[in-house]
Amino acid sequence: MDKKRSNPALCMRLIRLVRPLAGFMVLAVCMGVAGNLCAVFIPVLGTRGVLEVLGAVRIWDLKWIFVLLILLAASRGFLRYGEQTCNHFIAFKLLALIRDKVFKALRRLCPAKLEGKEKGNLISVITSDIELLEVFYAHTISPILIAFFMSLIMCLFIGHYHPGLGIFAAGAYLVVGVVIPVLISGMSRDYGALFRKQTGELSSYVLDSLRGLEENIQYRMEEKRLEEMDDRADALSVQESRLKKTAGRNTALTNTAVLALDLGMLFLAAALYMRHAVSFEGAVTAAVALMSSFGPVIALANLGSTLQQTFAAGNRVMDLLDEEPATEEIAGQPETDFDGAKAEHITFGYGEDIILSDFSVEIPKNRIIGIKGRSGSGKSTFLKLMMRFWETQKGRILISDRNINGINTGNLRQMESFVTQETHLFHDSIENNIRIAKLDATREEIEKACRMASIHEFICSLPKGYDTPVGELGDTLSGGEKQRIALARSFLHDAPLILLDEPTSNLDSLNEGAVLKALDEEKEGKTMILVSHRESTMGIADQVYAVENGRMS
Repeated sequence: MDKKRSNPALCMRLIRLVRPLAGFMVLAVCMGVAGNLCAVFIPVLGTRGVLEVLGAVRIWDLKWIFVLLILLAASRGFLRYGEQTCNHFIAFKLLALIRDKVFKALRRLCPAKLEGKEKGNLISVITSDIELLEVFYAHTISPILIAFFMSLIMCLFIGHYHPGLGIFAAGAYLVVGVVIPVLISGMSRDYGALFRKQTGELSSYVLDSLRGLEENIQYRMEEKRLEEMDDRADALSVQESRLKKTAGRNTALTNTAVLALDLGMLFLAAALYMRHAVSFEGAVTAAVALMSSFGPVIALANLGSTLQQTFAAGNRVMDLLDEEPATEEIAGQPETDFDGAKAEHITFGYGEDIILSDFSVEIPKNRIIGIKGRSGSGKSTFLKLMMRFWETQKGRILISDRNINGINTGNLRQMESFVTQETHLFHDSIENNIRIAKLDATREEIEKACRMASIHEFICSLPKGYDTPVGELGDTLSGGEKQRIALARSFLHDAPLILLDEPTSNLDSLNEGAVLKALDEEKEGKTMILVSHRESTMGIADQVYAVENGRMS
């Protein structure tokens, strides 16, 4: 999903997340306004002191001006620290909230909507893109509010000397805080989105290259992959250079505008003084006040270029959160006990590519049903439909005479255990990798499951036994060892319906025989759907069906 949102619409969605922390935001804005007022009135009071020394005005005692200057300088430091503390507290709390939402979204989308997505791109979204939103929450929302209230207060302060001065100040703040950011944002509108996209693509390419390192070396593809990586990195550098040039133009334009507006205020104040429309003290104070009060609106001007990357990152995160799952989570239905299953006239395809067509099969309780067929005939797809990773387009799948579309998702997954062709192992110990099937399992239960999967003796032969780490992606184990660990998980899960997708494809004949014997012994009280292209594997099946062109025969 790649949905184009306007920046204001995206801002509103991001701002709505701040509601639970609105109190901290109000505190940050109040401290920010107070701190900036302290910063502005230090030079204003200093100007008053100079005027007092020169005898131009006789309003305050000079010593009180020095006392106030010290108090304002000290307060400015404390208030600035407090403002930044609140802003970053809000930012990091909200980043944690967004990460939680993203991982919940990934859980909803998995596995159907994540098939085919680039893993490096997903990693980029859940790490750097979410992290970039810190700029929005810590350095955007409160600075905008601070700039607004500061501009309002300063317009009133400057305007009380003469309305014309207040109107000029309002125009100056609008030019620096609104016109320039909008102008710069328009100039760099697509740069940020393209930069984030290229960053994700480079992450995917690097991850893909690392995972295929052995193949790259074997077929002498290292140089070609490295050249492609360099080309992608160079393209990313070009895009980053464009962003930096835009930021440089933004800074130059802002500084030029501030200088021009300062001069404009000086000329206007001098003209009004010459016409006796404002006092000398008022003209000088107004000019100094404007010159020293551009800080908050300059902060907004600087956001013009940096926010484009933030908005691009925000859009990528929102795309993930807004992605509709292939199947919705079901809850609130009566619990179902397993009492056989069947598929009735199923038709299913990926896009226009029909995989299963009018497919039907009966799966009696406590039986092993074998399904064989060539690659691409729909055997594995049928098991995914049984797990409700996808929904059938026509027909229905029944468990205990109930349509699985009306069975609670948790209940359905508890009744089923799915052993896939490719086993994923986490970067953890062998025991913990098996324990995910039943978190409260005892060591005795885990060992029993491993004996049934003919992997117990191998595990015991390892230096650390069940505490042996499997390495990242299980790369310290062979394909057959991974597959037997997957079978051990299935036995530990102890579901009444076991779905086996090529469970012996990575095993030699000796281990295949041991696993098939375990499956045959386990069939008491279990129902199994066994998908395989091996005739030897089908030997334990009570009934074997063949799938051809998506139809059962």
